[in-house]
Amino acid sequence: MNKKLLDRFLRYVAIDTESVPDAESFPSSDKQKRLLGMLCEELQELGVKAYMDDYGYVYARLPANVKSNYSLGFIAHADTSPAVSGKDVFPIVTPDYDGGDIPLAEGRKLSPESFPDLLSHIGQTVISSDGRTLLGADDKAGVAEIMTLVETLVSHPEIKHGAVQIAFTPDEEVGRGTDFFDVKRFGADGAYTVDGGGLGELEYENFNAATAKVRVKGLSVHPGSAKDVMLNANLILMELQSMLPVEQNPRYTSGYEGFFHLDSMNGSCDEATATYIIRDHDRDKFEQKKKLFGQIAEFLNAKYGAQTVTAEISDSYYNMKDKILPHIHLVENAKSAMVRAGVTPKVVPIRGGTDGARLSYEGLPCPNIFTGGYNCHGRYEYAIGEEMEKCLEVLLNIVDVYKDFDKSKK
Repeated sequence: MNKKLLDRFLRYVAIDTESVPDAESFPSSDKQKRLLGMLCEELQELGVKAYMDDYGYVYARLPANVKSNYSLGFIAHADTSPAVSGKDVFPIVTPDYDGGDIPLAEGRKLSPESFPDLLSHIGQTVISSDGRTLLGADDKAGVAEIMTLVETLVSHPEIKHGAVQIAFTPDEEVGRGTDFFDVKRFGADGAYTVDGGGLGELEYENFNAATAKVRVKGLSVHPGSAKDVMLNANLILMELQSMLPVEQNPRYTSGYEGFFHLDSMNGSCDEATATYIIRDHDRDKFEQKKKLFGQIAEFLNAKYGAQTVTAEISDSYYNMKDKILPHIHLVENAKSAMVRAGVTPKVVPIRGGTDGARLSYEGLPCPNIFTGGYNCHGRYEYAIGEEMEKCLEVLLNIVDVYKDFDKSKK
């Protein structure tokens, strides 16, 4: 595969950029700025005007070298998920994958028995961690692809292009990636997040998302004298969970189906807490889910006493589809760019969210493009080198399309 792209990716994943949920600081971990600062310096060394602000956002701009009135953007996030450690990542590169198990550290293995998609990559380059950490392809694959795009455009001035805006963000994985993003400063008319999955994925629909933080107040007494007195907060929390629709557990949903996900819980007889995430592509069904959650809390309070259960529900982001449709050229042109690269477009709904979802609501329409990464947020995450190369080719094709695009005729 492209050696510069691979080397760049391996350098980036070696830097710990794990973000921290519920942190008061921004970014949530200072270590993210190590990679973000390095990206800014690399852009400057390429001769690109780049700047990192106090929040850690990196902005860069390649001026147009043809007459063009459309400013195109590409965005990727530098942080990795806190679901699995991103510290001391040791990548394993397996060229010409033969379809068997890939041995990892501590007796683990990346196996097609558990991950059948591996069999579609026989003969290709599989890049994984050693199984003790995640890999960080989400989204350092996107970062590496965008950086290689920039280097390609800079080193080949014969490639004609309009203005190209670049941004790298912190804290996407904890839902705060655009909290301080300056859309005006970024200066793009439309953009793409390069933060998708397997070859050909193109996404412009995502979940409506909310977080529910639940607190249950119990009454702890000695179990020997608990009759008609004890309120076990753990059991009340379990009762709340049992009242949610079983079929709307993430394990049993796919496609456009929404869910209630118990993300974390902690408790004792005296007090129990839990965090849920609530998701649905359909806005009406999303609102119904939040209403049901609140009704369950009200029922339990009527049963056990006022303020036994408190549920704070806050919206995180919304489906970007309505904001993309007036700019559907971004989707159609990405499809065309993929076809030119020999890639079959796969338009699928995101069963999650991206920076682009929130940015679309802030006036920057921003669909999402594949990176070649799989099994994100886990120790069995991997990327396919040849798909990363195809992503780079698609990005170059998109740049080519927009050099002639007239935004007044969109």
